Amino acid sequence: MSQVVIRDVEPGDMARIAAIYAESVENGLGTFELDPPDEAEMVTRFAAVAASGLPRLVAEIDGQIAGYAYAGVFRPRRGYRYTVEDSVYIDPAFRGRGVGRALLSALIERCEALGLRQMLAVIGDSANAGSVALHAACGFEPCGVLNSVGWKHNDWRDVVLMQRALGPGGDAEPTSDGLPGGR
Repeated sequence: MSQVVIRDVEPGDMARIAAIYAESVENGLGTFELDPPDEAEMVTRFAAVAASGLPRLVAEIDGQIAGYAYAGVFRPRRGYRYTVEDSVYIDPAFRGRGVGRALLSALIERCEALGLRQMLAVIGDSANAGSVALHAACGFEPCGVLNSVGWKHNDWRDVVLMQRALGPGGDAEPTSDGLPGGR
């Protein structure tokens, strides 16, 4: 089996990232977005993540981008500056090969190094067993379900909330200023 290589997102990755996300928008439940954004929009979105100082990662197998992950600002108010939300998307051809776990583990490590204290998973649909299992395997615990809050693929969809402490979590005062962007 080929090794999964995790690295920072580079500008040349955006077409592949946009294609992976488009597949999820069109066929999956990981996002409730209904129309896939084009590459230019994905560049804009990833620039906002970069401006906040949060990690943006891709996973490669045999030189091919198999998936990507990033941490995003949970809420814009300054009081939330130690909490982030993760996003992980995997090309269907690479699912079940450890790509998601490698990406999420690296994302957790990067966020801990920034002094962040909580990571949230906002998982589209209760039936999204793969994402729930991935997050549980990486130490996330369920903390709630928002029932029937999204309409996609001609049915109501839930949102599953999971949470994981980063570093000491809420057991100690912060040792950094929180998000690099200073929110």
